[in-house]
Amino acid sequence: MGSTETPPPRHRPPHVPRMGAAARGTALDALVPSLRLMTGLVIAALLIAGLYAGSSILVPLALAFLLSFVLEPLVARLKRIGLPRLPAVIAVVLATLMALGVAGLFVAKEARELSAQLPSYQTTIRKKLRALRQELRAPGMFDGAKRTLDIVQREVEAAGPVLPGGGTQRAVQQVQVQPPQLTPAQQAMAALGALSGPLTQAGLVLVFVVFILLDRVDLRDRLLRLWGADLHRATDAMDEAGGRISRYLTMQLLVNVTYGIPMGLGLWLIGVPGALLWGALAAVMRFVPYVGPLIAAAFPVTLAFAVDPGWTLVLWAIGLIVVLELISNNVIEPWLYGSSTGLSALSLIVAATFWTALWGPVGLIMSTPLTVCLLVVGRYLPQLAFLDVLLGSRAVLDEPTRIYQRLLADDAEEAIELSVAQTEALQGSVPAFYAQIGLPVLRMAVGDHARVATPEHRLRLVEGMDELLDDLQEQYPEPIVPSAAPRVACLGGKWEVDHLAARMAAHALSLRGCPAQAWAAGPATAEPPEGLEAVRVACVVWLSPQPAAAARHACRRLRRQWPHLRIVLALLGEPLEDLPAEGDGALLGADAVATSLEEALAQVAQLQGGPAGEAFEAAPVPAGDAERVQALLASGALDSDALRRLCQHAAQRAADIFDVPFAMVSLVDQDRQTALCSHGRLPAAEEGESEAPACDTLPRELSLCGHVVASGQPLVVPDIARDARFAGNPALRERRLRFYAGVPLRDAAGHVLGALCLLDTQAHVFDARETRLLKAMAGDLMAGWADAPAPAPAAAGSATVGQIVPQ
Repeated sequence: MGSTETPPPRHRPPHVPRMGAAARGTALDALVPSLRLMTGLVIAALLIAGLYAGSSILVPLALAFLLSFVLEPLVARLKRIGLPRLPAVIAVVLATLMALGVAGLFVAKEARELSAQLPSYQTTIRKKLRALRQELRAPGMFDGAKRTLDIVQREVEAAGPVLPGGGTQRAVQQVQVQPPQLTPAQQAMAALGALSGPLTQAGLVLVFVVFILLDRVDLRDRLLRLWGADLHRATDAMDEAGGRISRYLTMQLLVNVTYGIPMGLGLWLIGVPGALLWGALAAVMRFVPYVGPLIAAAFPVTLAFAVDPGWTLVLWAIGLIVVLELISNNVIEPWLYGSSTGLSALSLIVAATFWTALWGPVGLIMSTPLTVCLLVVGRYLPQLAFLDVLLGSRAVLDEPTRIYQRLLADDAEEAIELSVAQTEALQGSVPAFYAQIGLPVLRMAVGDHARVATPEHRLRLVEGMDELLDDLQEQYPEPIVPSAAPRVACLGGKWEVDHLAARMAAHALSLRGCPAQAWAAGPATAEPPEGLEAVRVACVVWLSPQPAAAARHACRRLRRQWPHLRIVLALLGEPLEDLPAEGDGALLGADAVATSLEEALAQVAQLQGGPAGEAFEAAPVPAGDAERVQALLASGALDSDALRRLCQHAAQRAADIFDVPFAMVSLVDQDRQTALCSHGRLPAAEEGESEAPACDTLPRELSLCGHVVASGQPLVVPDIARDARFAGNPALRERRLRFYAGVPLRDAAGHVLGALCLLDTQAHVFDARETRLLKAMAGDLMAGWADAPAPAPAAAGSATVGQIVPQ
């Protein structure tokens, strides 16, 4: 048998581990932000290139949309008087063209008269130029250096360049080619060619304006369809964009008129020829941002230079322009503009530069309205929210976030400056600063503690907040109280941020006349607090969002060592996830539970003097209330069936729009609140209970509407049970009310007769926008009230149930 050879072993490559699905997914997730950024940059570049390439069509179209914002209110006014839309659009466009033609004729007439006078000013111009030339040629401080440079330059020119064969280069003769003279026909064609571009653009603008005004409804519907399925957001965006641009253009027109008229009158008074022409030019050129006023000012100053042999008229003209600019920029524009555009000053300058580079002078004129549209789009489209951040004038960081960021940056000095400024803005109310600024800063620190905060950041925050609180306590010292006064101990639950919140609570209590001290040790710390024998009330502060178990253990620990203590649990974290229903203190071993600083301060003050939950803030009676009551009695409101029907309809509409079970129109006399009408019924607060009692009449001191009447301002109480001002109100407790929102009802003389209010047995969140809407509904109600037939006023001696009788 033949031998067989064993083949050599094949070389195996080293094992390369294959990437698993999870690893591939993680890598792809890491690439997503970069891909989104690159995609966004490419889309932005394509859009900018399209805007530049299509400027011949887009510029007239954008200008036509801008003009339609100005002309549409006039068309709407004509439609309201019964004119169909087509004749209304034609009439408005023709009137606009006639106004522009008349203005053009006036300008041409003034320019013709001025040009006829210009030759007479040549002598004055020559004399002034000759005088200026002599002044410039007079010996100066640099004449010696200038003569030396001239000598060197002449020597260099005389030497000339050396050629390769020796010698110098000869001087080169200059030859000038004269262009051929054009015939009159050729000159006319050249002028027509120069005007053809602007005339074509003007014709396109006119055509676009007409069709935009005619098809306004169809264009609006198409834009809404392009926006997407969210009609609420699209409608708000279009309303805001239209409102901002219309207000801007209207205010711009008023500003320009208030600038042009004084300019023309002032130039006429000081004797500058063509004063009305320059005033009109100044008003028109102010539509061009930044450079327009400079161009408009150059003409009257130059003419004043030509007219007056001296310099007085020039100085007067310059002084007039400077004064008008100062008044317009610092008084008129801030007063009229306000926040009409919503754009920051830097974004206005950048936008003017960007649109001018794209579309030239017309882009400069339209830069502000176009940028307003971008701002609104960024405000309502989450994908483009960066536009609102970059362009808007609203603060992108609230005050707590700004202070928190400065503390993280180890800049306690600036954080203290911001804190002092905010405290002054709150009328020096340190408790309000702690509630609105200080505690939110600590809540952000709690949220970031385990998620992104580093040990260095935590240390910076604690040390910075300590400095900040020391500074506030130094600027707003506690009042001096007798040493025998009872003390309140404010204890931090466990962590450093809890101790900082306890310091805020102690300082706020002391400023309100309730002596308090913050203890360094807390009930859940390794070393329990000591020296609480003389303390009557302990306020334990927690910022954890899940404090129930730890708080229950802390209360049990405090009660074992100091049985006499009355404990208030201030659970100030957000959101509170494991708090018992209604914040029942007994379930946690405390005498009272508060979920806000204001509530905690009130609970501590009540526990020092008696049982918690019995005190409340009665409705005050303002000065001059007797006159208001007389106006209410004279109105005869409760005797008018027409007014009752009107108020019933308003209450029903308010309840439906704001989705609350009960709405009411109430009137407040000298000592009672009476429900003129109401809609709905208050549901039971707990399952199995009967419906809550109605709110037909109430003593004035128990009435929340009485607070609205006293202040004359809206009053919103999101959670009555958590509001220390009203939680102890027996009338509200009996009706189990948790939510109240009321706005004043003012008559034509400004007297607050009552309130339009919303109520519920469940807590609500009611923002500023909803408050403005409720206030607008109250204004509509009072406008209808004024148009209703006036009832006979009630006699003072014939009061019945439901009438309002002053005492």
